[in-house]
Amino acid sequence: MNGIDKITARIETDAVADAARIASQTKEQCDAIRAEGEKKAQEGYWEKVRQGVKSAEDRVQRLAKTADMEARKSVLSFKQSVVAEAFDKAEAKLNALEGDAYVSFLAALAARAAVTGTEQIVLSADDKAAYGAQTIAQANAALKAAGKTAGLTLAEQAGSFGKGLVVRQGSVSVNCTVEALMAQAREDMASDVAAELFA
Repeated sequence: MNGIDKITARIETDAVADAARIASQTKEQCDAIRAEGEKKAQEGYWEKVRQGVKSAEDRVQRLAKTADMEARKSVLSFKQSVVAEAFDKAEAKLNALEGDAYVSFLAALAARAAVTGTEQIVLSADDKAAYGAQTIAQANAALKAAGKTAGLTLAEQAGSFGKGLVVRQGSVSVNCTVEALMAQAREDMASDVAAELFA
């Protein structure tokens, strides 16, 4: 082998060795880049999974809160309707009172609302005709038994209302109609009635 062949062979050998070394380095770099890419892809994938799980949990919590709030509103609405029904039934029972029971009811209202014992008792036209004298007599008897002045009188003019009465002294009137009493009871006692009904 002459000198040129030796040099050529040497260059070839070096070139093959360099090519092998470059190919090995390139493969290592490619493997490192691929590994880094896979690692980032895995991290990105799991980050997306975590975000998806978090988003799903947040949505479930929001839906649960909304459902809980709707359930509470439904329960409250139901309770309010039951309380309203209880008051409606009580009002219907008071409006259905007649005879001695109704006279006792009116007399008790008059005696309780009287301050001086000399007030006028205003009844509706029907109640005045049917129960006026008895109501005044029983109310005055109740006041007398309590040691108070018993001088209630029946007003000449009838009231334009349903059941119940109005106690009047001069320009001051106390509305003891069933409608007014029930409106006051609804305002004052609704929470107590609800507590009793749903204890």
